[in-house]
Amino acid sequence: MPSLSRRLVAEAFGTFGLVFFGASAVVMSNAFGNNYGLLGIALTHAIVLSIMVTATMHISGGHLNPAISTGLLVARRIDAVTWISYVIAQLVGAVLAGFCMKWLLPEAAGRALSYGTPLIANSVTFWQATAIEGVITFFLVSSVFGTIVADNAPKVGGFGVGLSLLFIILFAGPLTGGSANPARAFGPALVSGV
Repeated sequence: MPSLSRRLVAEAFGTFGLVFFGASAVVMSNAFGNNYGLLGIALTHAIVLSIMVTATMHISGGHLNPAISTGLLVARRIDAVTWISYVIAQLVGAVLAGFCMKWLLPEAAGRALSYGTPLIANSVTFWQATAIEGVITFFLVSSVFGTIVADNAPKVGGFGVGLSLLFIILFAGPLTGGSANPARAFGPALVSGV
């Protein structure tokens, strides 16, 4: 097993990739008349998650999400020290991605869309949003257990996890932002002040 420091770098790197490209897709979808919409945003998230999980799974397990790490802690697949270390690394990666977006993306577009921070629709209550995020996060964690963690899981890398994020965002994106990942929400929210 790789050293803890190497695993933490992998978690920060993978989370950075997910947050940077996923949140940037939200911003750039509405900049310069691009308008590739919800499907483009969902595909960007799905593809980058598939690649980042596959790239990091042999080093850290490819969690890239505090909810995944928490699920693995509950299932006793990781210990408490690994869990808290991974969550911190994931949040650091997300914050670095947020600051990188603020530095690189057009300021007006970034500010207008809060640098891709997931937002709750006006027609959804706080409790509905909490329930929606709970359900979609359960499905994302389940996809990780079914396609990566299980001993007899198919050898598809992060592809199954990325596909689950595709249908999650297509469903929940307009309602809650559909992040199913506290780190994905945290980085852009911190940078934008939302």
